[in-house]
Amino acid sequence: MTDTSSAFQNNEPANLPRISTGSSGLDDILGGGFDANRMYLYEGRPGTGKTTIALQFLLKGVQTGERVLYITLSETKRELNLVALRHGWTLKDVDVFELVPPETTLDPGRELTVFHPAEVELSETTNLIFKEVERVNPTRVVFDSLSELRLLSQNSLRYRRQVLALKHYFTHRNCTVILLDDLSSSQDDLQLHSIAHGVVMLEQLALDYGAERRRLRVMKMRGMRFRGGFHDFTIEQGGLRIFPRLVAAEHHKPFPGETTPSGNAELDELLGGGLERGTNVLLIGAAGVGKSSLALTYAIAAAERGEHAVFFAFDEGRGTVEARARTLGLSFDKYVEAGLIRFQQIDPAEMSPGEFAANVRNSVEADNARIIVIDSLNGYLNAMPDERFLVLQMHELLTYLAQQGVLTILILAQHGLVGPMDTPLDISYLSDAVIMLRYFELAGTVRRALSVVKKRSGQHEHTIREFRLSRDGIKVGPPMKEFSGIFSGNPLYTGPAMPEEPVR
Repeated sequence: MTDTSSAFQNNEPANLPRISTGSSGLDDILGGGFDANRMYLYEGRPGTGKTTIALQFLLKGVQTGERVLYITLSETKRELNLVALRHGWTLKDVDVFELVPPETTLDPGRELTVFHPAEVELSETTNLIFKEVERVNPTRVVFDSLSELRLLSQNSLRYRRQVLALKHYFTHRNCTVILLDDLSSSQDDLQLHSIAHGVVMLEQLALDYGAERRRLRVMKMRGMRFRGGFHDFTIEQGGLRIFPRLVAAEHHKPFPGETTPSGNAELDELLGGGLERGTNVLLIGAAGVGKSSLALTYAIAAAERGEHAVFFAFDEGRGTVEARARTLGLSFDKYVEAGLIRFQQIDPAEMSPGEFAANVRNSVEADNARIIVIDSLNGYLNAMPDERFLVLQMHELLTYLAQQGVLTILILAQHGLVGPMDTPLDISYLSDAVIMLRYFELAGTVRRALSVVKKRSGQHEHTIREFRLSRDGIKVGPPMKEFSGIFSGNPLYTGPAMPEEPVR
């Protein structure tokens, strides 16, 4: 359990007021933001976004009419203004204190330069900081960065004492402080963690292929509950966009327990009446067998009822899906233009799993999506190569969608076309229903068959039915009771006469 003794020692209420960090995502992770009048540490290698999120913290204070101060030993005011300009911000209401202004670095009377720490009087540096704070009297301060203070201190003991001096000084002021540290020291500076009220670590990961991934982790927040683990984020114009890790247990919503029609009477009959809201179905089969077409049928049937559906495509572009819909006689374009179906192509090399989960959540909560299609899990697997974590995140995502009353359609392509099949990922145990689609050869023609091999919610047919992709959509035939070995790819027909044509 986290330590809350400091609040009682200072006769402060246990439920202190929170202030925004300037990032809605980080506020969500922290359950509302920072405790006011405390000192926090942002640490991470150069390029992880520390300066950007620190500026967001100050600009949030400007929005609420506060005086804010940026103390810099590493970035010049010109460089900070350029960062702000790139994000569409202005720093005209932010006091920026360059501890070593360019016009004084060569002044022989000052001898104050970060390039020659041995010649610097650390006490003079500290006094300059205190004087500027007293002049501005800010309620929010960013100190950039501790690496320069570490150089000035020259040894770890003196460095720790200086950080403690800063903390004790700000303790007596109505001020929230963020310290930035770029982890440039070769030694372990975990001692800072014990000084700061909270610690947020930012990191950047270089993958073997594709864009770099950024993520953060709240390592410590004294006396505060927060969502642990790693949270993906991106740096975009306007600052850091943080995607809090999805925890399904935090999201519950009542919904009617009714079935979701597919628009195909025979398919609904095969499913024992249809698929229930708040469940998920896995469509599994070889490439091109009709999995995406079946998913499209559900999305368009939802749009015809006036419901919103979202189609996330990892493998195919919009043009390919539109062409398939036209071949099946489905009005995909019309419903996309009407806003009832949203098609989003996902590049797994560019989008992190956390960002994708946030996209799905926004589709449900902001767009009121009732059907979510993920085509396919093979592409999603490429976004997260480690299968263990893919299954864990998919479990959270499916549980969240179930608690929102959303029907989720998952597509998984098997390796191979006929005969024995290999599945790259076994996620069937997470699925409420599994529909298997297979090719089979009969009388010199390639045909398609489907069967419901699993359905947790209610009864379903245990038969295998032939189906065909036609200009009138998906046509499902009667149960194929006179065949055996269909899913092996080489069926045996035991009826009186061999059928020569596929189902019409």
